[in-house]
Amino acid sequence: MEHKNEQTFREKYRREWLYFIFGFGTTFVSWSSYALFVGLMNMPVAWGNILSWICAVLFAFFTNKLLVFESKSFAWSVVIPEFTVFIGTRLLTGVLEMVAVPFLVQIGFSYALFGARGMWAKIAVSVFNVVLNYILSKKYVFKDRN
Repeated sequence: MEHKNEQTFREKYRREWLYFIFGFGTTFVSWSSYALFVGLMNMPVAWGNILSWICAVLFAFFTNKLLVFESKSFAWSVVIPEFTVFIGTRLLTGVLEMVAVPFLVQIGFSYALFGARGMWAKIAVSVFNVVLNYILSKKYVFKDRN
């Protein structure tokens, strides 16, 4: 009986778990590309942040579309609206990140990690954005179109 309840729990929250897992992947792409651009390539924080955001958004779209929300269609009538709304919602949270990370660094939350100044600010903003992006993706991007 417990096994059935456990399986039901897993099935019930399958999408959230997959989002969580691929959210880590997206976050890894964001943070590692930020560390690469700012730490290794010595780019300014703002430019490294923008480029890492682009890398992460592209990774997130395909993993969310195919694996989390299981939107398998690549018909233009499906992909274009999904991608457009996805980009729109990510621009919203991206603007939040573009403003918040440099702002936090400027007010003193500029601690380095992996040799990249402001990495802790990047982490704090990322955690908030992961939750907000899930809500926006579920409600507006990959909603059932039936």
